[in-house]
Amino acid sequence: MRCKGAGLTWFLEWIVNTPGPLIADVLPNNTVALFELNKTSQLHMNRNEFLRGSAGIIGGLSIPGIWGATIRAAETPSAKTIALDDSYLIKGLNALARAHRMSAMAGHLGASLLAGYFIGRQRTDLAPEVYKGIEGDLDRVIAGESVFGSKMKKNSKIMDSELFEDFPKEPPKDSLIDGIAEALEKNIRTPRESGHNVIFASIAIHALKECPDFATPSIIDGIRKLVGLFDNSHPGSGYYGKAKGRITGNKVTLPEVDDGAPPYKDVKGMVEAVLDEIVNQDSKVHRQGYGGLVHINNHAAAITNLAEYGYPELVPAAIASHYQHLRLWRNLPNVADEFGPQPFSEFSPYTSAYWISGKAPYDRALLTHRVKTMFGFDELTEASDDDRMKKRAYDKLRYMM
Repeated sequence: MRCKGAGLTWFLEWIVNTPGPLIADVLPNNTVALFELNKTSQLHMNRNEFLRGSAGIIGGLSIPGIWGATIRAAETPSAKTIALDDSYLIKGLNALARAHRMSAMAGHLGASLLAGYFIGRQRTDLAPEVYKGIEGDLDRVIAGESVFGSKMKKNSKIMDSELFEDFPKEPPKDSLIDGIAEALEKNIRTPRESGHNVIFASIAIHALKECPDFATPSIIDGIRKLVGLFDNSHPGSGYYGKAKGRITGNKVTLPEVDDGAPPYKDVKGMVEAVLDEIVNQDSKVHRQGYGGLVHINNHAAAITNLAEYGYPELVPAAIASHYQHLRLWRNLPNVADEFGPQPFSEFSPYTSAYWISGKAPYDRALLTHRVKTMFGFDELTEASDDDRMKKRAYDKLRYMM
C-alpha cells in the first residue's frame, strides 16, 4: 500500500515534476531555493516549511475566497505508528463507494472509518484508551449498529456488512480522483443535508490523495454516485418550536438584518467564525437542527481540505454555502424550555477519561459522528494560526459530544 505523508501533495508533485526553468518563471526566487530540487525528485521540507516558502505562490494564483490574509501552516503529521490498522482505511473507502446503493446518508459509515483511521495516523500522541475507544466505535459501525445504515433505509437491497466488502482487484488510476470534485461541483453552491455532500466528498479525496493505491475506478465511480445523490437535496431541517415544528431549510427565509453571524468569504474567516462558535457554546442555549455545531464544524473542515488537496476553485462557492448553513443554524430558536439544557460531556474525547469513565454518550448519531467530529476539529484547527483560540476551542469540544 502506498500512502503519502501530508496534504498539498498535489502541489508538491507539480513542483517535483516541472522543469526547473519553468518553476523559476512561476515562483519567487526565494521559494525556488527552498525546494532543493534534485534529479531524483526528492522533497526536503515539511508542510509548514512549504507553506512558509510558498505563501506568495498561492496568493498569486488569484483565486478569491481561499486563504485570506494567512495560509494554512500545519506540520506534517508523524507516521511512526498508526494506531488503527489499514483495514479501516480499506473498509472505509469500500463503504463510501457502495453507500449509493443504500442511501445518501449511508455515507456516514465509511466516512467514520476513514476519520478514525486518519486520527490514528495523524495523532500519534494520544493515550491507548483513546485509540481503543475509537476502534470500538468503528467496530460497532461495521457490526451494523449505526442508525444511518440499513436501519434507516427500509427494504434496503444491501446490508451494512456488505458495504465494507472488498471490490475486485483493479489497478489504481489516481487521475480519476478529480471526478469526485467534478461531482461535488454540481451541488456545492447551496447547503445539502447539513453539508454532507462536501463532508463525504472531501474525506474521500483526502484518503485517495494520501493513499492513491486505492484510487481504483470502482472506488471512485461509487463515490461519485454517492456525491451525486445530493444534487436535489435540501439544506437539512431545523426544529422551530412546538407551534411550527420541523421545517426544511429551503422553506426558511433568513432575516436581512444583522443576526450576529460574521460574514466571511475566505477560509481564514470561516475558520475563525466556527472556532468562535465552538468557544462560545452555552449549554443554556439548545438549538435542534441542521446537524448542530457538529456539522458546522465538519462542513468547514471539509472545505479546508478541498483547498489543501488541489481543488481551490471549489472553495468560494463552498464557503458561501457554509455561511448559509451557519446562518440557518444560528437562527434556530432556543428550545431549552422544551427539551432542557444542551447536554455535554465532562471530559474531552481526546483524553482517556472520556472513554473509561463509562459516561461516553451514545445517542442515535454519535456512533459515527464522534470520530468524524474529532477528525474535523483537528483539520479545522490546523487551518488556524491563533493558538489561544485553538486551545479554548479544544476545551469546549466536549460540549459537542
